[in-house]
Amino acid sequence: MDNPFTTLIDVLGRSRQRQYWTLQAIGWSGYVFFLIAQSLASGEATAVHTIYSLCAMLTGLLLTMGMHRVFKDTWDHPPVARAAYTVLAVGAATALWSAWKFYVFLQIYPHAVEGKDTGLLAGYLFWYSYSFFILLSWAGLYYGIKYYQMTQAEHEKGLRIAAMAHQSQLKMLRYQLNPHFLFNTLNAISTLIMDRRGDIANRMVTELSRFLRYSLDNDPMQKVSLAQEVEAMRLYLDIEKVRFEERLELDIRMDEAARRARIPSLLLQPLVENSIKYAVARSERGGTVHLHAKVFADELLLELSDDGPGIPALEQILASAQGVGLTNTRERLRVIYGENHSCKFSNLEPHGLRVSIRLPYEP
Repeated sequence: MDNPFTTLIDVLGRSRQRQYWTLQAIGWSGYVFFLIAQSLASGEATAVHTIYSLCAMLTGLLLTMGMHRVFKDTWDHPPVARAAYTVLAVGAATALWSAWKFYVFLQIYPHAVEGKDTGLLAGYLFWYSYSFFILLSWAGLYYGIKYYQMTQAEHEKGLRIAAMAHQSQLKMLRYQLNPHFLFNTLNAISTLIMDRRGDIANRMVTELSRFLRYSLDNDPMQKVSLAQEVEAMRLYLDIEKVRFEERLELDIRMDEAARRARIPSLLLQPLVENSIKYAVARSERGGTVHLHAKVFADELLLELSDDGPGIPALEQILASAQGVGLTNTRERLRVIYGENHSCKFSNLEPHGLRVSIRLPYEP
């Protein structure tokens, strides 16, 4: 259960001035209410006593404003010095406040101490003691609020730093895919040029420029619809079709809800690239890449598979530098969704590779 006091601080907003004056108004209004209620209970309620209560409240308010200034000016001092200044400030303010209240009280009730053995000094000490307790409580509340605000500020700073680290990690993983993909594509273009197939290499460079333009125009932190992601995947496949022509086929099946689902941008490209590398490129007859997507139980289920030979020693590949695309995809999903997702790679029987991804459905 939330602390009502801290909840009140949060409700008052981030304006320190607003918090200070609101709490001052609440505290000193409560003080006046207590004095008047006490006089009513004792049968001594008069208009004069009400005026005395208001004078005591205004004097206390002014003195705590002075204490507040002392506390702010000594905040950066060592703890022992700060504690000494606090005690001195509370003691001095109490001396002035209790003397003023005692004086006004005697003007209103001049016979209050007559006939008593205690005398004026003992009466003043009584006023001083409970006034000291009130102002010391005010100082305790001030420091309590101050430390609460510091704790909240540190917590928010920690959250901002964590968010920045989270974004940096995502961008690093996302940008790492482009050089990896670019290296593979340029290597293919180089092979075409060496084989004196300049027209095909030229087409491949054109398609590559289209894909890179799309990649650079999209924020790696942004999520896109699955339909948009498939269009980006088609840009990539246009590059590969220059190489493989009719040997590369694509089978896409998505229900309407899945088309609207939001996923991280360029999530599918490294997975399709992996299928082409291990399935299509290693087969004389080529191969087919299957993408099936549906929404079930408020989750997006993605399955991407191929009919290639699969990947022997799959776990070792994922843990090595050879598995950059697959490893980064899994890591990106872990950073974005935490435990609220699954990403599994498995070899199919008799052959092929399947990637199964489960994500929260975000239409």
